[in-house]
Amino acid sequence: MASGTLYIVSTPIGNLEDMTFRAVRVLKEADLIAAEDTRRSSKLFDHYGINNRVTSFHSHNIRARIPALIAELEKGKDVALVSDSGTPGISDPGSVLVKECVDKGMDVKAVPGPTAAIAALVVSGKPTHKFLFEGFLSNKKGKRRRQIEALKEEERTVIVYESPHRIIKFLEDFRDICGERELAVARELTKKFEEVVRGTATELTEHFGRKQPRGEFIVVF
Repeated sequence: MASGTLYIVSTPIGNLEDMTFRAVRVLKEADLIAAEDTRRSSKLFDHYGINNRVTSFHSHNIRARIPALIAELEKGKDVALVSDSGTPGISDPGSVLVKECVDKGMDVKAVPGPTAAIAALVVSGKPTHKFLFEGFLSNKKGKRRRQIEALKEEERTVIVYESPHRIIKFLEDFRDICGERELAVARELTKKFEEVVRGTATELTEHFGRKQPRGEFIVVF
């Protein structure tokens, strides 16, 4: 029996209207959906009338879930993988499952759609022909500063994810190491309170210091 297909399904990063027709069809037709957060994904599924079997797949249960998902695929079942938002495998454990499937010669297909990093890049005003995606930097100050130092002379546009409670610390470290270079910081992209702010690290620190930062942040420089 031929194995099933693992579909890497991109979902909206905020605005539900960004869901593609193909993504809805694949999720409705899949034998099993593996979701990073089943409670969060249920809102999307309810909106589009997706009622298929769902199991959780996240960083805390990855070792137990991968064999179970592989077993489903080996039975000829199609599995659709979704993350909390955006494209699975970007800053989440989806890439580990993909590698396991690739190593076993199984079919893996992408259902493209939103990715926060690319959305932030194209509105940043920075060059888009060459870029480097760094994901989340370390939450430890010393290591984070060393990472920024390593990126200081990077000629490509750099994209970094940051959390609301660390964005000020990142900007302060960036200012200390890179000086007053201009950055673009995107927050809550595609959502009601979407915001893209451009300026120096000092200007952005002052901007986000006026009120408690909320949402997920993408920094482009």
